[in-house]
Amino acid sequence: MKLTLGFSPCPNDTFIFDALVNGKIDTDGLSFDVQLEDVQTLNEWAKAGKLDISKISYGVLPLVLDNYVTLNSGGALGKGVGPLLIANSEFDIADLPHKTIAVPGINTTAHMLFSLAFPNAKNKQFLVFHEIEDAVLSGKVDAGVIIHENRFTYQDKGLIKLMDLGEYWEQQLQVPIPLGGIIAKRGLANDVIKKIDDLIKQSVEYAFVNYPELTDYTRQHSQEMSESVMRQHIDLYVNNYSINLGDEGKKAVTTMLDVYQQLHPETSIDGGNIFI
Repeated sequence: MKLTLGFSPCPNDTFIFDALVNGKIDTDGLSFDVQLEDVQTLNEWAKAGKLDISKISYGVLPLVLDNYVTLNSGGALGKGVGPLLIANSEFDIADLPHKTIAVPGINTTAHMLFSLAFPNAKNKQFLVFHEIEDAVLSGKVDAGVIIHENRFTYQDKGLIKLMDLGEYWEQQLQVPIPLGGIIAKRGLANDVIKKIDDLIKQSVEYAFVNYPELTDYTRQHSQEMSESVMRQHIDLYVNNYSINLGDEGKKAVTTMLDVYQQLHPETSIDGGNIFI
């Protein structure tokens, strides 16, 4: 059985899925047509129901629950891993509602965390995450919300941190930050969904056996970042929640859905059947 599978080329995703998609574990008759795309593209595809299995921002989960169920394995949650609000120079954070802010995609978790912290900041430009630093540096925007490897590189470009949005989330809600998750189409048979979930778990566990050695697959898609940044990326975003959400991880996801509902009261969310 061949299934479509989407995830990003970021080191944490290629680290997680390498063994699954490159024949390093027994997939028990399943094979995968892999699509590597940035997370905002994957979010849009999920809204359109394009792929069988996909990485998404948890920020888009409320909009896709009719068609998809959340897997226990393969996601990115944690503490101290959230997006950062950065700028070219210091300014009073109280002035942020009057500033222009670059945000990595309207349906990203980063946008949700920013909206939680700054509900009155409306002047936003939605860009692909790797364009945001340059937009701030060029003065196109006054501030930006950065994610992924940009957490490790913004200071090298002379940019400064105004606020850790993940830290704000943790202080306010007392749960880990749900950044990205893996979803599967509800139309797939339950035994197939459970098998996929177990295979992703096996793939993560396989990846950790030889870590910190980096595979060719991760290097190939690393967008020319250094090996130290690749490892920082993996260390930050791949952890026990990537193997299994567990009760704490599930609580973080349901809390995120509650926050989304507060920010978007016009949206109806059926929270009764979120996980496999």
